[in-house]
Amino acid sequence: MAPKRKSDQITDLSRLKAFTNPLRMQLYRLLFAAGTATASQLAEQVDEAPSLVSYHLRKLAEHGFVAEARDQGSDGRERWWRVASEEGWAYRTSDFADTPEGAAVVGAVTHSLVDTRVAQYRAYLGQSAAWGKEWTDAAFTSEWLLELTPAELTEMNEELEAVTRRWRERGKAARSDGATENREQVSVHLYGFPFRP
Repeated sequence: MAPKRKSDQITDLSRLKAFTNPLRMQLYRLLFAAGTATASQLAEQVDEAPSLVSYHLRKLAEHGFVAEARDQGSDGRERWWRVASEEGWAYRTSDFADTPEGAAVVGAVTHSLVDTRVAQYRAYLGQSAAWGKEWTDAAFTSEWLLELTPAELTEMNEELEAVTRRWRERGKAARSDGATENREQVSVHLYGFPFRP
């Protein structure tokens, strides 16, 4: 059995603060999807100056979220970047909730994540006709109302992570084998949280 891989668990407030800047969040997401990119390439996608993008990439590197992709590029003039961990990063609200500053940072980062995800989904909805029937029939949105304990919700999250990790590895392997026809980046957003009707 393969060892269980985990995302980079953030427990240091200064690291989490790096993502209170929305541009850094956007750059990280773009770099995660691209695999590797230069500041100039990312700057075109976010409509910002390459020098500003380069600054924010260096800040993300200082906190261990991105690293130089030294095996990329041929002339050595441009720096190529990659995410530091293919497993991404995560944090627990409870690790920061004991101080007002920690709670504020968690709130800002969480709201930014949700805003980014909603914007991404809204963009898809606005363009869905252009994707064609095959993709629009495959896309989904679901909501289930369950009765669970905190331990059961944790267990469900671990199972969902294992499923999505398996599909991510399948896509990466297919792309490595050259099976790129009709293969696109797909964003899957799952939320699990308590509520009272």
